[in-house]
Amino acid sequence: MLLLAGSVPVEHLPLLIGPIEITDNGIEIKGQELPMNRGNEAMMSAACLICREYGIDAPIGMVAGDIGKREGSVAIYKHLADHLPEMDIDVMTLHYVMPDLKLNKKILETIDTMQKKPLMIADAGSMYVAKAGGDAHYYTVFTPDLGETAFLADEKADHPSFTRGFIFNMEEDVPELIRRAYASNNAPPTMFVKGKVDYICQDGVIVDTIEEPSIPTMEPIGGTGDLITGMISGLMYAGVSPLESCRIAGRVNRVAGELAQPTPASQIDTILAHLPEALQKVQKQLG
Repeated sequence: MLLLAGSVPVEHLPLLIGPIEITDNGIEIKGQELPMNRGNEAMMSAACLICREYGIDAPIGMVAGDIGKREGSVAIYKHLADHLPEMDIDVMTLHYVMPDLKLNKKILETIDTMQKKPLMIADAGSMYVAKAGGDAHYYTVFTPDLGETAFLADEKADHPSFTRGFIFNMEEDVPELIRRAYASNNAPPTMFVKGKVDYICQDGVIVDTIEEPSIPTMEPIGGTGDLITGMISGLMYAGVSPLESCRIAGRVNRVAGELAQPTPASQIDTILAHLPEALQKVQKQLG
């Protein structure tokens, strides 16, 4: 099973768990349709498309409404802590949740009891709480942007807002941020750093960079980085190594942007529509 978990900004939406279906307007889980043009749903849509292209089961979505009051995030944390061993998960991606160090520790305590442990991917709030708790070693992949990489590089910060200025201003020296993140044990084995140039890291070493094609009009479109996280999730579930999943996902994202030719007013579904064709192109390029 590929499990994708994260909260959505829908008030009073209860915890929903079920196969993710792509609809004309977004995604659907347990009869609840959610707009595609938001980060969590964009990530889930991209994972669905990858699974479809590889002919494997659709991912399972776990969502709950959270408009900043924490109820939805708490529901996700508690369900995972209580039910992970019985869910038979191969790959688990944790995305937008309100960081809660204590509850995240409970999930990790549950994982410690499991003989079969899922490969874990974290982005956004789930990555913040993993770093704040000193728990990066539980995870397989992080997918930070440059600001989040600065946070990972600051061994004293427990939230991106508290990243020290001298580190935050090192964004022009991405290799140094990456070095610091690994040196302070705040990065998992594989890391995809998203930016104008994408950096793919393995065990503290930058093993690949991606900078072409460069589509500047993708920058203002919210959710393009979430597509990368979703694609990595689907690829890993299909049996592709974490490192190769990052290499493929980063290139597919850029080629899809090239095919879509978006404007600054475009929405993320414009890019999503071209993911299957972009995947085929990248697979041919990489052999």
